[in-house]
Amino acid sequence: MKSLKRTRVSELLKGDSSHLLGKQVNVKGWVRTRRGNKNVAFIALNDGSVIHSIQVVVDVASFNNNELLKKVTTGACISVTGVLVESVGKGQLYEIQAREIELYGDADPGRYPLQKKGHSFEFLREIAHLRPRTNTFGAILRIRHALSFAIHKYFNDNGFFYLHTPIITGSDCEGAGAMFRVTTLSFDDVPRKEDGSIDFSRDFFGKETNLTVSGQLEAELGAMALSNVYTFGPTFRAENSNTPRHLSEFWMIEPEMAFCDIDDNMNLAEDFLKYLVKYIMDNCEDDLEFLQKMYDNDLLKRLDFVLKNEFERITYTEAIEILEASGREFEFPVSWGVDLQSEHERYLVEQHFKKPVILTDYPKDIKAFYMKLNDDGKTVRALDVLFPKIGEIIGGSQREERYDKLSQRIKEMKINSGDVWWYLETRKFGTAPHSGFGLGFERLMLFITGMDNIRDVIPFPRTPMNAEF
Repeated sequence: MKSLKRTRVSELLKGDSSHLLGKQVNVKGWVRTRRGNKNVAFIALNDGSVIHSIQVVVDVASFNNNELLKKVTTGACISVTGVLVESVGKGQLYEIQAREIELYGDADPGRYPLQKKGHSFEFLREIAHLRPRTNTFGAILRIRHALSFAIHKYFNDNGFFYLHTPIITGSDCEGAGAMFRVTTLSFDDVPRKEDGSIDFSRDFFGKETNLTVSGQLEAELGAMALSNVYTFGPTFRAENSNTPRHLSEFWMIEPEMAFCDIDDNMNLAEDFLKYLVKYIMDNCEDDLEFLQKMYDNDLLKRLDFVLKNEFERITYTEAIEILEASGREFEFPVSWGVDLQSEHERYLVEQHFKKPVILTDYPKDIKAFYMKLNDDGKTVRALDVLFPKIGEIIGGSQREERYDKLSQRIKEMKINSGDVWWYLETRKFGTAPHSGFGLGFERLMLFITGMDNIRDVIPFPRTPMNAEF
């Protein structure tokens, strides 16, 4: 007899699956809970396709394998064949009356760590190989998938080309120096020059190389040929920072657009963010409602806040004046020339304007070398998008397309021009005005899920002293 094709739980729990009522179906998944008595067993089965589990009802008296049933405990993986019927209980439309159960893998109740009780996020990070089976992390991972898809869909539908930029690089985009070195040199016998410095000419690439902190510089090269490109890939920062907002490995979305100024850049950033928020609200309703109920009562309200408000656009100088006149005593004092902290950014968004804010025209001394210098000689055409709860969620700028100005900034910031000779050459051969921004994927995930710690919106977080799994 031909075996039944598996049906996903998400399909069975839909309101339009009534055509399957009274018919045999097959589901496979992991047991969330099992309860009942000597006559009947109720198994909550989840396969990850949706946050809800489907109830499997087993008539113990007519089931001829009680030894197998004893092994159907929380965490066990099973295949169930049975008849789909209308549920007599509350909470779901349908349930399955089991006819056959196959045990793929049991889970010793004495050892399986995800029993039916509350678990702290700290504990779950210690068992990151199992935490996707919880309701919370199942919801987060489904949202992460949907958000990734929406990013690619937005750019594809708007004429952008997906550019794969290198993960191993010989340049430092931000000039921060906090990079992970890539080498095949033996630590037991490091080759050195006469002055004692490491001789990287004998390394694999013949020069010093690192894991990238950004694909932006290479994306700019793509924009100088394809007009509109974007990157979406992993980036790395070797900062010894143990905060709820920092990871050592994270994902970045970086569009670059030729023939675009800072106003075009702001327009794209606002449209892009609103598109992503709406996509998740339209396609991840069950998961969002769960996260709101369990962790953040204001989650849907805050997402709607982004959709319903035009982003306020002001200069950095105007923002400083507002903060100085606020009468608030900030932990970090405010004055022109300082880099704004999250408390300043959130005040502007949540208290003063009560809408998302885009700040522009920052002091050049606190921004990167590639940003276009304004005519005042003191500020650059930078932009930051500020959100409630998060603060800065996007950072970008109009790029400096003038060779002489870019060369001067590289000298001022003591960057080795030999490392970025190829970047400078694009300003010699057919230079053009262009702009772009970077959006930290996990920062956006924090905002959309309502989570408080960035370690809880990525499957396997990499942080200082932690590279498990």
